[in-house]
Amino acid sequence: EVLADRPRVLYENVAHAWDLPPNTFGAAYANFMGKRNFSPDDRPPVRFMETEELAYVATRAREVHDFWHVLFKLHTNLIGETALKVVEFEQMYVPMCALSVIGGSMRFSEKQRHLFFSHYLSWALRAGIHCTDLMCIYYEKHFHEDLEGVRRKWGIIPAPDPIP
Repeated sequence: EVLADRPRVLYENVAHAWDLPPNTFGAAYANFMGKRNFSPDDRPPVRFMETEELAYVATRAREVHDFWHVLFKLHTNLIGETALKVVEFEQMYVPMCALSVIGGSMRFSEKQRHLFFSHYLSWALRAGIHCTDLMCIYYEKHFHEDLEGVRRKWGIIPAPDPIP
């Protein structure tokens, strides 16, 4: 259905999320975007793809990235982004995700490196394997649903809380 309809995560298509009850997936997404002053329209276009279908899949992968931050309860800091790249690699097997994990982990401080490898890496590997195929979900049709309910339905294991 996603490939047939080719929905886009653009502000005009997701603006209603800001009006949903606080327990919903859509409201959690709106809160995530608003707190960071992010706009779904800010993502650069995908280029250099061989087919229109491949270009759409790459675009969709970029556009659902922020949904995944919400669903997996990951921050947008270096550790959160790197952990999400592990999940993305387990979901899509895209080599660039693995390279991002390597590059991200090279930028860690010693404390961040220890936290990531002892706390987040095993979770991210397990979480990425355990959940449903996230690229096939029509997220926009689930905005009105309870956030914890969609996590359960899709087998999503939220990130563990950071160790103090």
